[in-house]
Amino acid sequence: MYLGLDLGTSELKALLLADDHSVVAVAHAPLTVQQPHPLWSEQDPAAWWDALVSVMDQFAASHAGHLKAVRAVGLSGQMHGAVLLDAQDRVLRPAILWNDGRSGAACAELEAAVPDQARITGNLAMPGFTAPKLWWLREHEPDIFKRTARVLLPKDYLRLCMTGEAVTDCSDASGTLWLDVAARRWSPRLLEACGLEESHMPRLVEGSQAGGSLSADFAARWGLRAGTPVAGGGGDNAASAVGMGVVAPGQGFVSLGTSGVVFLATDRFRPNPAQAVHAFCHALPQRWHQMAVMLSAASAVRWATHLLGFADEAALLEAAATLAPAARVQAPLFLPYLSGERSPHNNPGAQGVLFGLTHSHDKAAVASALAEGVGFGLCDGWRTLSTAAPVQAMSVVGGGGRSAWWVQQLANTLAVPMEVLEGAATGAALGAARLAWLADGGSEADVCLRPPVQRRFEPEPQSADLLARYQRFGALYPALRASFAPV
Repeated sequence: MYLGLDLGTSELKALLLADDHSVVAVAHAPLTVQQPHPLWSEQDPAAWWDALVSVMDQFAASHAGHLKAVRAVGLSGQMHGAVLLDAQDRVLRPAILWNDGRSGAACAELEAAVPDQARITGNLAMPGFTAPKLWWLREHEPDIFKRTARVLLPKDYLRLCMTGEAVTDCSDASGTLWLDVAARRWSPRLLEACGLEESHMPRLVEGSQAGGSLSADFAARWGLRAGTPVAGGGGDNAASAVGMGVVAPGQGFVSLGTSGVVFLATDRFRPNPAQAVHAFCHALPQRWHQMAVMLSAASAVRWATHLLGFADEAALLEAAATLAPAARVQAPLFLPYLSGERSPHNNPGAQGVLFGLTHSHDKAAVASALAEGVGFGLCDGWRTLSTAAPVQAMSVVGGGGRSAWWVQQLANTLAVPMEVLEGAATGAALGAARLAWLADGGSEADVCLRPPVQRRFEPEPQSADLLARYQRFGALYPALRASFAPV
């Protein structure tokens, strides 16, 4: 039995995986995000621990026997967050999250200080990454910065609580802008530029290697075995890829979660910073991946659901699906930049726009525009990626994948087949459990299997109307860029 823990932005998910690949149980604990100022996005790490206690209590009440059989634990989590600890490993302030946009100016200053940082990291400096957060902290909260003895990523704070060890994996570390991604080691130059040293960083391991072991106290509390290995794990997208068997060149997936991601596995480091592509280590040794990331995907649908008074996100998408083709062509256009944007614009100041509203537009037309705009944003990212092997199909993960209509629209927009796999909703937690299995000695051929295809969506021929709307969408951002409020 293997335990996978996925620390997301909106919830912590736990999964028990048997060695016949069956998912024995899943538990959830909700999380909230605090936004004390415009562009800020924070969470209290204590809330992550409370969520972990909640899911473990749920398992202890319903699956105590399975917990006793756990041979290894795996971790997955939201990337880029800055957890700041003092010399006694006490949290100094709320964690600054991946979708926090306050450090835009710091990005330019970091790139000026280390002109070849994109060559080292494979990525442009963006406010979401961890290094600009520390650059901002040094200027705006100098007392906190001086007291910072250790910087951890979110999932690795939970590891510290579980094991007492400060460890991270190469995939999650790739999102800090402190990692030499090709060499899979910390970059002394980038750390020094931010006023840090390698002693501030956790120890690096591969995601499929052991990265600590459960403390006696943690194990005893829930009936696990003390000393149970905890795998290095992975950033949420790399772990999701392992969960879906996306481990070889030409394999990829689209995530319709809080953020939107187009992910392609690669056999070597393939940076493309000019178009804001993320080039990261995979959670498996000597593997890398490319990602195009948009900051608002399902979160844009969630925002519109509340704004328009729909019962839930599913109801909004159902309304969008009822819109007649002729009305869809006349619907407004939506720029989905509610939290700024990464790929391909790298602009934390970008803003959401509903363009072309008239008296004839109803809730269904706006709902259709919302879903379409997210798809167009993902298509912008898709066009920036490259792989040595042809892409036959893309898997779909995340809550948005529950809408057959939306997945079909995405297949049409990207012009590539989309496949919903069994267990896709548990992707990152499943991947974390699989990484635990690998750390326990499992072979990649046996562990990293592709789940069965639940449903396949073939792209329909791209209509002239779709292409025309995409072209109009593409023209809006450059036309409005100078009008967005400065960060």
